[in-house]
Amino acid sequence: MLNSFTMGWPGATRTPILWEPTPNQEISPSMSVSQARFAIGDVIHHTKFGYRGVIVDVDPVFQGSETWYRVMAKSRPPKDKPWYHVLVHDATHRTYVAERHLEADHEGGQISHPELGRYFDTFQNGHYFRSGAAQ
Repeated sequence: MLNSFTMGWPGATRTPILWEPTPNQEISPSMSVSQARFAIGDVIHHTKFGYRGVIVDVDPVFQGSETWYRVMAKSRPPKDKPWYHVLVHDATHRTYVAERHLEADHEGGQISHPELGRYFDTFQNGHYFRSGAAQ
């Protein structure tokens, strides 16, 4: 199954990029990764491209194809560290981002994205939660 991701940041051309999970990989919004710096629902800031977003899934290591990595990951971030699926604020696309390019968002505001309700229904203290998961 191919997933269409768009490499995007403010001012960039919104070109769809096909990203193919490795064999037997399932993308699960409930995946948890203990060694990851960020968790599902965290609002983040991309340090290289300046956009804000919310994490909707975490892969413990890079799960894309070698072709995607060669074309899209120009800075060659490590594949053996966590990678994040991010809904981009004020946009309609999502990105797949290496942990080293993310930091906690300090604006504190909510994210505007058409898919937000598919993943979360509550925003409290700068974090998004799923039904019944609010702390």
